[in-house]
Amino acid sequence: MGNHKDLIVYKKAFELAMKIFEMSKLFPKEERYSLTDQVRRSSRSVCVNLAEGYGKRDYPAHFKAKITDADMENTETQTWIEFAFHCLYISETDYKYCTEQSTEIGKLLYHMKMHPQKYNFKFPTTNSQL
Repeated sequence: MGNHKDLIVYKKAFELAMKIFEMSKLFPKEERYSLTDQVRRSSRSVCVNLAEGYGKRDYPAHFKAKITDADMENTETQTWIEFAFHCLYISETDYKYCTEQSTEIGKLLYHMKMHPQKYNFKFPTTNSQL
């Protein structure tokens, strides 16, 4: 396997983070140090944690921990997007897109947590011996 940028989940998370960045440029100035900074940070952290986890894929506990961190950042991003929608900073169309993308990212992250051996051949499988 190549690098973390080859992962479908990374590509989706990066695309979502960039969409959120573009949307957040239109948020009111009074939200700069709360909603704007937080939603940008959490959406980018999904990608960063994926990259770190991929880099630690030789170590099952570290891999799972970083993927779990990515999942928690994804959940945080969903919450900030919900605030942005209810504060009328983003359209319903953008809200639905972000929510759907984030949900899909969450499913992919869950799969990674449950099947870490698919991301590293050094992980023991059910048919192998330690």
